[in-house]
Amino acid sequence: MAENVELLLQSTNNNFKWNVMQKKITILNFSNIYKEENFYKNAAVTWIDCSDICGADCFCDSEAAQKICQRIKDLSPHGLHFIDSGNYHYISKFFTDKIHEAFSLVVFDHHPDMQPPLFEQILTCGDWVKGVLDNNIFIKKIVLVGTSDKLIANIPNKYSHRIVCFPESKLHDRQAWQRFYNLHFSNPIYVSIDKDVLSPTDEATNWDQGKATLPELKRLVVSLLQHNRLIGVDICGECNYSIAGLLDKNIQENDYVNGELLKLLNAPCYSPKTQNKQ
Repeated sequence: MAENVELLLQSTNNNFKWNVMQKKITILNFSNIYKEENFYKNAAVTWIDCSDICGADCFCDSEAAQKICQRIKDLSPHGLHFIDSGNYHYISKFFTDKIHEAFSLVVFDHHPDMQPPLFEQILTCGDWVKGVLDNNIFIKKIVLVGTSDKLIANIPNKYSHRIVCFPESKLHDRQAWQRFYNLHFSNPIYVSIDKDVLSPTDEATNWDQGKATLPELKRLVVSLLQHNRLIGVDICGECNYSIAGLLDKNIQENDYVNGELLKLLNAPCYSPKTQNKQ
């Protein structure tokens, strides 16, 4: 049975520190999958259409990157951003490029997204985390959550002092998570969620998937809502587009999971913190 959002929030430390304010919700439309979903239709959202941009699917060439950055130039990293399928997870790098203070990046993903780039000057959904580590002067730490133990082992040793992992094999261990949280979450955080961290029994994405259950993901996200400085959150991991819309079981599951995460992150007790002016 799905855990009730209100009970999840109440089960955490009730001494919430966030101001009650409207969270900005943004949807970046690349594949048109969101047009087939309903989770956002009773919320105030900013819709940014990117479906006409070529050279952006999995691989983002320089021309596509320029167009995307132009369309999100007025957006801050604060708030909640839905960024389509995992093919576009590199959008997270564009949002973290807007952060101008020391921070940690928390990534829920079955994959570490630390592959060596296949081509110079082309950002991909498989190397964007490496791109953040290599190029962002404000990043202090990458925190990978729910990532495949096997894939974690392939991360180059030279990054070991800047990446910490809470792998999928430990997701069920609440005490281990609390110890991990206490050790590694001292900086302001930006959270990026790829729903391929979830088991296929909870949602179908267009990539191979992990073992997390939706209640486990929600529990971990709730713990992050207690953080003193949560900058913003983005979510990707949509399934493939289908003309059948909500008659398609995969789109139904995506819509449901997005709705659960939206309710959780848009609850009155959560508001992203405004950055200190530099």
